[in-house]
Amino acid sequence: MMKCLLSLFACVFTLNSTLLVYSAEDLTVLTPLTEEAAESGLVYQALQKRAHEAFAKRKEVYENIKTPEDCEAYQKRMKDFFQTQIGGFPERTPLNPRVIGKLKGDGFRVENVIYESWPGHHVTANLYLPTTPPPYPGVLVPCGHSHNGKASDGYQRACMLLAKNGMAALCYDPIGQGERYQVLSEQPNEFFKGGSRYRPPHPQVQYYCTAEHTLMTVSSIPLGSNSARYRIWDGMRSIDYLVSRPEIDASRIGCTGNSGGGTLTSYIMALDERVQAAAPVCYSTMYRYLIDFNGPQDGEQNIFGQLAYGMDIADYTLMRAPKPTLICAGTHDSTFKIDGTWELFREAKRFYTRMGYAERVDIIEADAPHGFTIKLREGSARWMNRWLMHKENAIFEGDLPVFTDEELQCSQSGQILLDAGERSLFEINDGLNQQLAKERAELWSSGDLDTLRDQVREVSGIKRLEKLPRPTSQTVGSIERPGYTITKLIVKPDHGLPLPALLFEPKTPTGKRTLYLHGEGKQVDAAAGGPIEQRVKQGETVLAVDIRAIGETARKNNRKIGWSHGLLGPNYHEWAVAYLLGESMVKLRAEDILIAARFLSDYGSSDKPEKIELVAIGETGIPALHAAALEPQLFSEVDLSRMISSWGEVVKTPETQNQLINTVHGSLKVYDLPNLITLVGEERVKVSQPADVKAGLATREP
Repeated sequence: MMKCLLSLFACVFTLNSTLLVYSAEDLTVLTPLTEEAAESGLVYQALQKRAHEAFAKRKEVYENIKTPEDCEAYQKRMKDFFQTQIGGFPERTPLNPRVIGKLKGDGFRVENVIYESWPGHHVTANLYLPTTPPPYPGVLVPCGHSHNGKASDGYQRACMLLAKNGMAALCYDPIGQGERYQVLSEQPNEFFKGGSRYRPPHPQVQYYCTAEHTLMTVSSIPLGSNSARYRIWDGMRSIDYLVSRPEIDASRIGCTGNSGGGTLTSYIMALDERVQAAAPVCYSTMYRYLIDFNGPQDGEQNIFGQLAYGMDIADYTLMRAPKPTLICAGTHDSTFKIDGTWELFREAKRFYTRMGYAERVDIIEADAPHGFTIKLREGSARWMNRWLMHKENAIFEGDLPVFTDEELQCSQSGQILLDAGERSLFEINDGLNQQLAKERAELWSSGDLDTLRDQVREVSGIKRLEKLPRPTSQTVGSIERPGYTITKLIVKPDHGLPLPALLFEPKTPTGKRTLYLHGEGKQVDAAAGGPIEQRVKQGETVLAVDIRAIGETARKNNRKIGWSHGLLGPNYHEWAVAYLLGESMVKLRAEDILIAARFLSDYGSSDKPEKIELVAIGETGIPALHAAALEPQLFSEVDLSRMISSWGEVVKTPETQNQLINTVHGSLKVYDLPNLITLVGEERVKVSQPADVKAGLATREP
């Protein structure tokens, strides 16, 4: 009896000792980052470096513009690129405008109006009209990121100031603001109560407008578009409405807006020739100051590939030269840095001078924070007065009482999406994808997989395997476990980012090799008794790798993007800079996977490389599928789990969770995810536990 007890004690002691050893194991490969490096992370730093290289190339091009003819050629090239990158514009359809109500102010009047920018998709707006006899110049006033859109005090006062000085002003709700939110809950939302400093315009509003704008971009990217397309189109159709009014002189159109409205002003003034005078407010800076300080802003403020092409924020002003443009800024703007604003202005001044009209671009700087503050409202009104009314009288605001949100309301319910027959942007995008689905079906019916593979490669931008240089590697440690060894490796591709890896080698290998990728990091399934060990004990050699922005390559002190409500995932800034450089996280990660797969295939081989099994879990799934589809000869089988089944689901779903990192710009023009399985070979692909695009909605931040 005593002998049995001693044996049992010995077994328990051995088991506990083993567990203690395993629990004390350090599976970390890289030296931990500290301070600023930990805050931004290796991936962001590498992308930031590439962005700076793009800035330097653009500056060189700018300095070589010397003559008016050079300026005009540059403008055309930039306009064509800009319009292409946002997906172009649809044909104009009837506005079907309606005047819903009228208000009387002191020296002006207001009409609440509704019109359609797309069939069944309405814009809610307020038209401020002078009480003097027409015709009037018309000024478009796009709103910044105010929850109540056109009803925000600053935008009301800007419009009143214009109307009291003889100019009509049309202030409209940008999509995702005011009465035009696109994501509404069935029941009143508790999020905005109590802790939030933002008051929603309607109890069924779900998210900050900035989050909505970016969710719209998530939906639009696979179609080769961006929420900027819809927001610019709303502005252009709003000008259509303005010039349709008999009171408005169509030859005298202006545009001014603050913050996100400054973005829209910049976009609209660059692309719509009708805008004669413009005054973007609290937006104009150089992209370098965004990338180096706060990071890129929300969805519509990032245009695919613009930095790689050489298009900076200054170019929205350069595109419209020599038409009059006033840059309005706040000294203490913490988002759009004033140093960058002055750098932008100097570029614009030189460009206008080259064209012979130096006096048509100017700047005002209010000693104030970010916002459409009184000095900027007065300054933009004076600019419009000079160029649209040909008057130089000083304009001061004085006391301008504002209307209530309810007085300015245009929709029946307070949210146009709740009114009968309204189509959301997500429904519009779904309709566009349905059209593309027919074209994709015809394309893929050809059965010519090599040609189709080339088209996928062209859209995704993923390099051919032979174009990816072989990496170097460094061994930094090892761990012994019963029956196998774990070697800590740093795989060093030519892009300069180290990929930390764990190589599991059994004492008696069977020859089978597996590349194991986990979206939460290589260590998740690496514990004793875990999925990787089960494979190794069957004789498999397993390489577990952290690809870019995962595990050890993710930023350690990730800043929360408060406006995102946790919907955009931890790598928003990495995604955004890559997107600005014309690349996707899918591309970058797929190339990491190909590099790691070839490394494992070649490892220890004296003759021909070995085919490997590819296992990808979570957000590594889509890049893994791309890698296998484009280089199928490298893989014996592909096991994917917790991956979404289709980008079509992303397009039509208003609330997606962490899907930006899964998007490829314009992919649905050529392929969807099931098409990639066809390229791999359906018999070699196993898909399990498919993920819902809405799965795991994060706890919202107060």
